[in-house]
Amino acid sequence: TSEAESMEVTKKMKISTIATTAPASRPVPAAARATLAEPGNIFFEWSRSLETKDEWVLVEAFQDDAAEAHVGSDHFAAAMESMRPAITETPRVISRTVEGSGWDEMGELKVD
Repeated sequence: TSEAESMEVTKKMKISTIATTAPASRPVPAAARATLAEPGNIFFEWSRSLETKDEWVLVEAFQDDAAEAHVGSDHFAAAMESMRPAITETPRVISRTVEGSGWDEMGELKVD
């Protein structure tokens, strides 16, 4: 049986080039480690946008209601405050609930 995941498909944050070297940009790894350790976390990945050098993309997923606990956590609140001086516009999100419990295999590219 499949269980529902609350999956934030993408979150894009524009971060000023100057701010990426400032102390405010450094707490993200600590917040990422804390998020990965949360019960119900499936994955949490940060990467720099291939299209825009001052934009970062976050892809994360949680089982069931774990996303609500994540947003209510102390490390989430601390990460939001530490990033506030570095962002140059309000982050954009896509948040959807999907069925399943993790990644599925890609049908178009299989390895036998």
